[in-house]
Amino acid sequence: MLAFLRVGLRPTYPQQTPILHFFNIFLFLSFKQTHTQNMRRKIIPYAPHLKALAAELRKNMTLPEVLLWNQLKQKQMEGQDFDRQRPIDQYIVDFYCKDLQLAIEIDGKYHYELTQQIKDAARQSRLESLGVHFLRFDNQMIETDMFQVLHIIRSWILEHKPIDENKKEDVV
Repeated sequence: MLAFLRVGLRPTYPQQTPILHFFNIFLFLSFKQTHTQNMRRKIIPYAPHLKALAAELRKNMTLPEVLLWNQLKQKQMEGQDFDRQRPIDQYIVDFYCKDLQLAIEIDGKYHYELTQQIKDAARQSRLESLGVHFLRFDNQMIETDMFQVLHIIRSWILEHKPIDENKKEDVV
Protein backbone atom coordinates (compact mmCIF):
# COMPACT_ATOMS: atom_id res chain seq x y z
CA MET A 1 0.00 0.00 0.00
CA LEU A 2 2.73 2.47 0.93
CA ALA A 3 5.40 0.90 -1.24
CA PHE A 4 5.53 4.01 -3.44
CA LEU A 5 6.91 6.13 -0.60
CA ARG A 6 10.62 6.74 -0.69
CA VAL A 7 12.78 8.66 1.72
CA GLY A 8 15.35 10.89 0.08
CA LEU A 9 16.69 14.41 -0.01
CA ARG A 10 14.63 15.37 -3.06
CA PRO A 11 10.99 14.86 -3.93
CA THR A 12 10.39 11.45 -5.49
CA TYR A 13 8.89 12.90 -8.69
CA PRO A 14 9.58 16.29 -10.33
CA GLN A 15 5.94 17.40 -9.99
CA GLN A 16 5.92 16.56 -6.26
CA THR A 17 6.27 19.59 -4.01
CA PRO A 18 8.57 19.61 -0.96
CA ILE A 19 5.49 19.74 1.32
CA LEU A 20 4.01 16.63 -0.28
CA HIS A 21 7.41 14.94 -0.05
CA PHE A 22 7.57 15.77 3.68
CA PHE A 23 4.06 14.34 4.12
CA ASN A 24 5.13 11.11 2.35
CA ILE A 25 8.11 10.77 4.70
CA PHE A 26 5.82 11.35 7.70
CA LEU A 27 3.39 8.65 6.49
CA PHE A 28 6.24 6.21 5.88
CA LEU A 29 7.76 6.75 9.33
CA SER A 30 4.35 6.50 11.02
CA PHE A 31 3.60 3.27 9.15
CA LYS A 32 7.01 1.84 9.98
CA GLN A 33 6.69 2.72 13.68
CA THR A 34 3.25 1.17 14.15
CA HIS A 35 4.10 -2.03 12.26
CA THR A 36 7.51 -2.66 13.82
CA GLN A 37 6.43 -2.22 17.44
CA ASN A 38 5.24 -5.83 17.59
CA MET A 39 8.42 -7.16 15.95
CA ARG A 40 11.02 -5.54 18.22
CA ARG A 41 13.83 -7.74 19.39
CA LYS A 42 14.02 -8.66 23.02
CA ILE A 43 17.45 -7.66 24.26
CA ILE A 44 18.95 -10.18 26.65
CA PRO A 45 21.95 -8.82 28.56
CA TYR A 46 25.11 -10.87 29.01
CA ALA A 47 28.04 -10.98 31.41
CA PRO A 48 30.75 -8.67 29.97
CA HIS A 49 33.58 -11.11 30.74
CA LEU A 50 32.08 -13.53 28.19
CA LYS A 51 32.82 -11.22 25.25
CA ALA A 52 36.53 -12.10 25.14
CA LEU A 53 35.80 -15.82 25.60
CA ALA A 54 33.25 -15.74 22.76
CA ALA A 55 35.82 -14.06 20.48
CA GLU A 56 38.33 -16.79 21.34
CA LEU A 57 35.75 -19.51 20.63
CA ARG A 58 35.02 -17.93 17.22
CA LYS A 59 38.73 -18.26 16.38
CA ASN A 60 38.81 -21.94 17.40
CA MET A 61 35.62 -23.43 15.97
CA THR A 62 35.20 -27.20 15.65
CA LEU A 63 34.68 -28.78 12.24
CA PRO A 64 30.90 -29.25 12.75
CA GLU A 65 30.61 -25.60 13.84
CA VAL A 66 32.46 -24.45 10.72
CA LEU A 67 30.31 -26.65 8.48
CA LEU A 68 27.06 -25.31 9.95
CA TRP A 69 28.31 -21.71 10.06
CA ASN A 70 29.01 -21.88 6.32
CA GLN A 71 25.28 -22.59 5.83
CA LEU A 72 23.98 -19.95 8.28
CA LYS A 73 26.22 -16.94 7.67
CA GLN A 74 25.26 -13.96 5.51
CA LYS A 75 21.53 -14.57 5.97
CA GLN A 76 21.61 -17.72 3.82
CA MET A 77 19.02 -19.47 5.98
CA GLU A 78 15.63 -17.97 5.08
CA GLY A 79 17.10 -14.45 5.29
CA GLN A 80 17.74 -14.77 9.04
CA ASP A 81 20.82 -13.18 10.61
CA PHE A 82 22.74 -15.61 12.81
CA ASP A 83 25.65 -14.84 15.13
CA ARG A 84 28.19 -17.44 16.15
CA GLN A 85 29.44 -17.93 19.70
CA ARG A 86 26.96 -15.42 21.08
CA PRO A 87 27.01 -14.46 24.80
CA ILE A 88 23.55 -14.55 26.38
CA ASP A 89 23.02 -14.05 30.11
CA GLN A 90 25.80 -16.10 31.80
CA TYR A 91 26.35 -18.43 28.84
CA ILE A 92 27.63 -18.60 25.27
CA VAL A 93 25.54 -20.37 22.61
CA ASP A 94 27.03 -21.75 19.39
CA PHE A 95 24.67 -19.90 17.02
CA TYR A 96 21.95 -17.36 17.75
CA CYS A 97 19.30 -15.58 15.70
CA LYS A 98 18.16 -12.45 17.58
CA ASP A 99 14.97 -11.93 15.58
CA LEU A 100 13.68 -15.42 16.35
CA GLN A 101 15.46 -15.82 19.69
CA LEU A 102 16.70 -19.14 18.38
CA ALA A 103 19.85 -20.78 19.73
CA ILE A 104 21.42 -23.67 17.83
CA GLU A 105 23.75 -25.89 19.80
CA ILE A 106 26.14 -28.51 18.47
CA ASP A 107 26.91 -31.19 21.02
CA GLY A 108 30.22 -33.03 21.00
CA LYS A 109 31.16 -36.23 22.84
CA TYR A 110 31.52 -34.58 26.25
CA HIS A 111 27.82 -33.64 26.14
CA TYR A 112 27.00 -37.34 26.62
CA GLU A 113 28.57 -37.39 30.10
CA LEU A 114 26.00 -37.25 32.89
CA THR A 115 27.51 -34.21 34.63
CA GLN A 116 27.58 -32.27 31.36
CA GLN A 117 23.99 -33.27 30.56
CA ILE A 118 22.88 -31.87 33.93
CA LYS A 119 24.76 -28.62 33.25
CA ASP A 120 23.31 -28.40 29.73
CA ALA A 121 19.77 -28.94 31.04
CA ALA A 122 20.18 -26.20 33.67
CA ARG A 123 21.71 -23.84 31.11
CA GLN A 124 18.97 -24.50 28.55
CA SER A 125 16.26 -24.11 31.20
CA ARG A 126 17.68 -20.74 32.28
CA LEU A 127 17.90 -19.43 28.71
CA GLU A 128 14.43 -20.73 27.85
CA SER A 129 13.09 -18.79 30.85
CA LEU A 130 14.46 -15.69 29.08
CA GLY A 131 12.55 -16.58 25.89
CA VAL A 132 15.32 -18.36 23.97
CA HIS A 133 14.32 -21.38 21.86
CA PHE A 134 16.74 -24.25 21.25
CA LEU A 135 17.62 -26.64 18.46
CA ARG A 136 20.32 -29.21 19.32
CA PHE A 137 22.34 -31.39 16.97
CA ASP A 138 25.24 -33.68 17.66
CA ASN A 139 28.56 -33.47 15.83
CA GLN A 140 27.97 -36.66 13.89
CA MET A 141 24.66 -35.47 12.45
CA ILE A 142 26.26 -32.23 11.25
CA GLU A 143 29.11 -34.13 9.60
CA THR A 144 27.05 -36.91 8.01
CA ASP A 145 23.57 -35.50 7.33
CA MET A 146 23.82 -31.75 6.78
CA PHE A 147 20.79 -31.83 4.47
CA GLN A 148 18.57 -33.10 7.31
CA VAL A 149 20.02 -30.56 9.75
CA LEU A 150 19.30 -27.69 7.37
CA HIS A 151 15.80 -29.04 6.73
CA ILE A 152 15.06 -29.08 10.48
CA ILE A 153 16.38 -25.53 10.94
CA ARG A 154 14.50 -24.22 7.88
CA SER A 155 11.25 -25.88 9.02
CA TRP A 156 11.59 -24.36 12.50
CA ILE A 157 12.22 -20.91 11.06
CA LEU A 158 9.27 -21.07 8.68
CA GLU A 159 7.00 -22.22 11.50
CA HIS A 160 8.10 -19.49 13.93
CA LYS A 161 9.01 -16.57 11.65
CA PRO A 162 6.88 -13.46 12.26
CA ILE A 163 4.61 -12.47 9.39
CA ASP A 164 6.15 -9.67 7.36
CA GLU A 165 3.39 -7.08 6.87
CA ASN A 166 4.89 -5.94 3.54
CA LYS A 167 4.76 -9.46 2.08
CA LYS A 168 1.42 -10.50 3.56
CA GLU A 169 -1.01 -11.33 0.77
CA ASP A 170 -4.65 -10.34 1.04
CA VAL A 171 -7.10 -13.21 0.99
CA VAL A 172 -10.11 -12.50 -1.22
